[in-house]
Amino acid sequence: MRGALLVAALALAAPAQAQTRLFIASDSTAQTYATDRYPQTGWGQMLPCGLSADAVVVNRAIGGRSTKSFIAEGRWETLLAEAKPGDVVLIQFGHNDSSSNKPERYAPAATLYRDNLLRMIWEARGHGLVPVLVTPPVRRSFDGTRVKADFAAYSEVMRALVSSTNTPLLDLEARSADLLQRLGPDGSRKLYLHLTPADKAPGFPKGIDDDTHFSELGARAIADLVAQELKGLKLPIAEKVLAERQDLTRTTPLGSTACH
Repeated sequence: MRGALLVAALALAAPAQAQTRLFIASDSTAQTYATDRYPQTGWGQMLPCGLSADAVVVNRAIGGRSTKSFIAEGRWETLLAEAKPGDVVLIQFGHNDSSSNKPERYAPAATLYRDNLLRMIWEARGHGLVPVLVTPPVRRSFDGTRVKADFAAYSEVMRALVSSTNTPLLDLEARSADLLQRLGPDGSRKLYLHLTPADKAPGFPKGIDDDTHFSELGARAIADLVAQELKGLKLPIAEKVLAERQDLTRTTPLGSTACH
């Protein structure tokens, strides 16, 4: 009896297992959307389905942002203030940095974009965080039957920073391009927002043809690629990736962004 009481007392006194937190700084491709936008879904919204329960995803991705506007609006500073030493920060930009017709977003790859990424890397480390660069996922963009990487210049800058700053990289551009290449121009439509009025989608009553933003299935698939890439990192977060990720490998929509 005394032994059982002692075990119970020790269990109560033991500190709770520390959670692993993963922040996401990104754009609409990773954003978390409300139910009234379904089936539009961001990969960051689905990533928790591929991680163990003690891994917490804090998704600060927001549509229309580039490295330039994410910093200018104070979003990066707010993320740094919220995060704690040891937290991982996934940094994925490029889609909006390339918007030369929108000065508030535009950041040329070789200059301002590179400088902004360097700032994020060093400031994250200065706060005790672990920055991880993520190349932008490809659009459903084909040259004939071959996938095109529309943001290749931005991804190349990221890859160069990997060696010069010793920063981990998730090459989502390469992984998503391989996925689309396997599915082909027709098979990959289901990953993106292609809807008609007959689909009666809450967020798109008039339908939509969008080769940039993800459907529920697309977000699940891209989140699975991110999880696979995380698994290959020599970081504690790698241990939180589930061996079986059925929620991310569905072939038919669940009809929601739930994990089950």
